Amino acid sequence: MTTEYAKRKALGLVGLGLRGRMAIVGVQQVRDAAKHGRLKVALVASDASKNSLDKVVGLLKARDVPVVGVLSAAELGGVAGREAVAVIGVTNTGLARGIRDAFSDPAEAAVRGEAPVRGAARLANRTGLRR
Repeated sequence: MTTEYAKRKALGLVGLGLRGRMAIVGVQQVRDAAKHGRLKVALVASDASKNSLDKVVGLLKARDVPVVGVLSAAELGGVAGREAVAVIGVTNTGLARGIRDAFSDPAEAAVRGEAPVRGAARLANRTGLRR
């Protein structure tokens, strides 16, 4: 289950990455970054065309790039200043971690043995995940 807060936070981070040139837009640019090993996470539109998905998803899986597929093409396009975008790739490690953490539950991260996210308890309390 993805909350609206998580979507807003991830989109805000992607917008920051685009302004700071730490993220790239488009299928071909994401493919090139994945081939060169620069891609840390990819946001693939849940409603992207089959043609676009065929071009990029297989390569991302082969290169072990984490894929987030819960945002729509219109949401990704809105943050990129376009009508619709099929995929956005993040090349910065810290930014990618923040995007992945936005969609992961702090309790699930503890079960997996990952370090807790700074401010995770505050975030969980604000979003109503923990009471």
